[in-house]
Amino acid sequence: MNAAMSNRYFIFISLAAVTLSLGGCVSTIGSVVTAPVKAVGKVADWTTTSQDEADRNRGRNLREQEQRLGKLARQRDKYQPRCERGDADACAKVEAIDAEISEEQARPI
Repeated sequence: MNAAMSNRYFIFISLAAVTLSLGGCVSTIGSVVTAPVKAVGKVADWTTTSQDEADRNRGRNLREQEQRLGKLARQRDKYQPRCERGDADACAKVEAIDAEISEEQARPI
């Protein structure tokens, strides 16, 4: 066997050995390379709101607003008869409650 043939044989064996030994590393390198992409995807999932979540949140906010408006309406109904009988304090409370109701209705959901 001459020197040129020996060098080719050595290079072939070396490449084969390196290829076999790096098989696990290639998959590890692939995992390491895709890890940041997966992490960014997770962060995007955490920071964005899906349409279902947005619908649930809007429904919850609407229900909460309706509850607040209902509570204010009950308070107004409590003081309204007193105001009609001439109680100035009750009339002031009715006016304040009406202002709160207007603010609540104007508040964006």
